[in-house]
Amino acid sequence: MIAVIQFGGSNCDRDAVRALSDLGFEAERVWHEDPLPENTTGIMLPGGFSYGDYLRGGAMAARSPVMNAVRDAIEDGIPVLGVCNGAQVGCESGLTPGAFTTNASARFQCERVYLRVENADTPWTSAYEEGEVIELPIAHGEGRFEIDDEGYEELESENRILFRYCDADGNVTDEANPNGSRGNVAGILGENESIAVLMPHPERASLPTLGNTDGRGVLQGFGN
Repeated sequence: MIAVIQFGGSNCDRDAVRALSDLGFEAERVWHEDPLPENTTGIMLPGGFSYGDYLRGGAMAARSPVMNAVRDAIEDGIPVLGVCNGAQVGCESGLTPGAFTTNASARFQCERVYLRVENADTPWTSAYEEGEVIELPIAHGEGRFEIDDEGYEELESENRILFRYCDADGNVTDEANPNGSRGNVAGILGENESIAVLMPHPERASLPTLGNTDGRGVLQGFGN
């Protein structure tokens, strides 16, 4: 069962459960003050505005009681995916390096973007080909990925960058970078490939009724 953690202010938890269920997974929402169900096989940190994004996006949720249980689950090999605000929670809690901060535009941005698959040899990207371009929506005001030089070089050398923002032809350019993320980074791995965070929303591009199923491959990572 995939536990979709519901923080105060989460607003994509129901979307995540529906998308995962459509893919054949058993999924349910788990309130952040409650223990993880014993039959948890995966954990998703969904998007939204946990605690109203006070202080910093994800900073307060990262200190929620459930995150201790998430860390214990990671030690047991349970996969974790953070999306948008969940990606911020992942960084703020140390599950992944770097930080997501205010967009270069200083505006909330809600639009569709193109992503280039940088590493297809992970559970979260095995449904794609390396270099493949997919289209996912973003909806964030603090989506700009930042990391110091040493950390960035480590991500690159260890092939832990999953996606980069690009244009429709797969070109990674400043113009295709919606928020000013360093290196156009849109998604990364943690210290092992069972932990991943990304700013775009795969669950919003997973149902045929939405007219775009490019995000299904990311969510399928829970079964790999």
